Amino acid sequence: METMFGLRDLQRAAYAERLGARPEDVALTSCTSEGIVRVLGGLDLGPGDEVLTAPDEHPGLLGPLGTLRARRGVEVRTAPFEGLADAVGPKTRLVACSHVNWVTGAVRPEGLAELGPDVPVLLDGAQGVGAVPIDIAALGCAFYAGSGQKWLCGPVGTGMLWIAPEHREQVAPIGATYLNLADPAHGLESPLHPDARSYDSPAISAETSAAAVAAHAVLAEPGWDAVYERARTLAAGLADRLRERGRTVARRDDTTLVSWEEDDPEATRDQLAGAGIVVRNLPGTPYVRASVGAWNDESDLERLVGAL
Repeated sequence: METMFGLRDLQRAAYAERLGARPEDVALTSCTSEGIVRVLGGLDLGPGDEVLTAPDEHPGLLGPLGTLRARRGVEVRTAPFEGLADAVGPKTRLVACSHVNWVTGAVRPEGLAELGPDVPVLLDGAQGVGAVPIDIAALGCAFYAGSGQKWLCGPVGTGMLWIAPEHREQVAPIGATYLNLADPAHGLESPLHPDARSYDSPAISAETSAAAVAAHAVLAEPGWDAVYERARTLAAGLADRLRERGRTVARRDDTTLVSWEEDDPEATRDQLAGAGIVVRNLPGTPYVRASVGAWNDESDLERLVGAL
């Protein structure tokens, strides 16, 4: 147990560093969606309340919102991603959207940081944490759920949830288990941990934490500023190459995702896979998306463009 707790402390500290947060404000989860579920399930939302989101959000966010609507009668309203701040209405109790849009690579809409405490913001950080620099205070969100297996290269079954200290009392912990209790020996009488550990997932093994910490250490060797800069520079270079080839590239920001239009996205995905190049099509859209990391190089970009 001591080894497991020690590794969880290291994992929590690593994730907190990536968010620009205090470790005591970061819970360890199994994935981005678990963090989202813990926030939505813990908030006191019901009939007459509205959650505002974008229609093209990832199913990992839309699925929990659909469950919230079905079980609690909460209204879920959608508006274009870039116009979410302007779409907030008198019934809006929460805005839930991506930090980095999984379809286009655009960053969170302007204006969300100015909504104030009455309309908290939940950010899906699956394509943000580890991919772009984060100053959690500057983002202006109340809740940030992220993954450890994507841009942090950790194992499946790792993630994080940050809850702003001033919003913690608004989110009831769901299903407290042994690891969430401050004094497990007292059973029913044990209080929960007074910090983010009360939201920790109970099923993160010592081996999983060790792998997450090791992956973070490898990426940290060249320095995180260098990791961020290399990945985003390569992604911008790929977008330029695609435009030069006549492709229509989705509007994007300085992130690691590059999406472009193809007449048959699935066929293009399969064609590139046959050349040893891993991309994905985005169902319901004309886009094929490349995720460009610091581990890529110029030859990877040339191979991709040359195989189209």
